[in-house]
Amino acid sequence: MSANLAFVFGLLGNIISFMVFLAPIPTFYQIYKRKSTEGFQSLPYVVGLFSAMLLIYYAFLLPDSTLLITINSFGCFIETLYICFYLFYAPKTARLQTATLLLLLNVVGMGLIVVLTHFLAKDSTRAHIVGWICLVFSVSVFVAPLCVVRQVIRTKSVEYMPFLLSFFLTLSAVMWFFYGLLRKDYNIAIPNILGFIFGVLQMALYLVYKNAKKAIQEKLPEIIEMEEEKQNNTIPAELKEQIIDVMKLSAIVCSEIIPVVPHLIDDHALNVEAADKVKPGDETLKMICT
Repeated sequence: MSANLAFVFGLLGNIISFMVFLAPIPTFYQIYKRKSTEGFQSLPYVVGLFSAMLLIYYAFLLPDSTLLITINSFGCFIETLYICFYLFYAPKTARLQTATLLLLLNVVGMGLIVVLTHFLAKDSTRAHIVGWICLVFSVSVFVAPLCVVRQVIRTKSVEYMPFLLSFFLTLSAVMWFFYGLLRKDYNIAIPNILGFIFGVLQMALYLVYKNAKKAIQEKLPEIIEMEEEKQNNTIPAELKEQIIDVMKLSAIVCSEIIPVVPHLIDDHALNVEAADKVKPGDETLKMICT
């Protein structure tokens, strides 16, 4: 009976996890429209690829773990597509960071786990050791969204925390928890308890802050108007009158000064022309003109 229930929960877990793997498609469509990965990171997809690889290795060490192998094989495929898409649109710095992370985690890290557990661990304990590695890594993966939770609370924006992804992650955690519990595989069951808790927390935050950004944008004109009124009220009435008087006086003075310049130029030009017309012998007239 428990084996049949475990199969049912495992099958439902495959279906829901399939939706989880497809949930980032809107994110990458947004990247495609922007032609830029600005605001997004490759870390979740690199970590997702490593997690799928690790669970496939663990499943091969267990009997009757076909359901784990199928969904994580699809996970490896889709996460690889996401990473390639990210690398195509990422700037040079982000591309280099992603390549370095892939090399360290998915090549060196996964290679060391496979080699060390294959050659140093006995057949009877190998699955147990790899299971503990999966447990620790899965717990760290489920704790990682706390950074996103902190960002949502600080910015009051859910732009980078899609509700659809949080919803399917929560359902997936429920299915895989019962799958592991019914199979008495606590390396699968325990991390999904945290997955369920953090998934519910993310959905609650989404419902709280989903309209916060719109409300701020709607109130922005009112806030600007209030600030302008405060600035106007801080200037005393007497000072305002003095400023107006100074502006009027400057306008009057400028209007009297500006026309003087061409008159001076014209008078000087006339004097020069008159001086040129004076005959050389008429010294008295020349002196008057100059």
